Amino acid sequence: MLYSGTCEREGIRADKSLRLERILDNIQPQRALIGHIRFATVGKVTTDNCHPFSAEDITGRSWTLAHNGTVYQAGKLVHTYSQRKGDTDSEAMFLYLLERINQASENGELSSSQRFELVDRFVCELSYRNKLNLMIYDGELLYIHKNMEDTMKYRRLESGVIFATKPLDRQTWHDVPTAQLTAYKDGELVYTGEKHGGVFRSNLEYVTVTDAMNI
Repeated sequence: MLYSGTCEREGIRADKSLRLERILDNIQPQRALIGHIRFATVGKVTTDNCHPFSAEDITGRSWTLAHNGTVYQAGKLVHTYSQRKGDTDSEAMFLYLLERINQASENGELSSSQRFELVDRFVCELSYRNKLNLMIYDGELLYIHKNMEDTMKYRRLESGVIFATKPLDRQTWHDVPTAQLTAYKDGELVYTGEKHGGVFRSNLEYVTVTDAMNI
């Protein structure tokens, strides 16, 4: 869970976690909050494999990524495997994103529009045959992306907007756009990316992990 600039992770079931219970009992209103319960399709059940993943780029900006999905076309990520603390495809993807950000930031910090364009290119590049349901936060922008139908919803609140895999209550929820990156700042939509063709089809879920890593 990311809140107040703090990223807390724990490799146990959420309903067994006393730490999570303490956080939820004491948390104050947040500008942005990301929570993730991992299904563990790839990688062991350990804290190092828990989402979200968080690190600073070369300019000192903190980036955080939570991923619901699987990377089957992993060729562009292989060189990051030795840098991982865990053994998930999601961490490899986060390291690849951070690498791209650092390369683009060599001459100075990127503007918000430049950061959005970079993340937009990133999701367009990796979406083909990969399930990329993502929440990414850079301390200013919250990036939202899904590329599988009916797998992420949002609901407007008076104080902002909430995103979830499934509706959390009986209020009106809307579909997050499929195969199109959006970015929010302080609960308001500020950027909309390119509509790309990398829509994920559920039959690929039946590819084995071994096959996925060899694609």
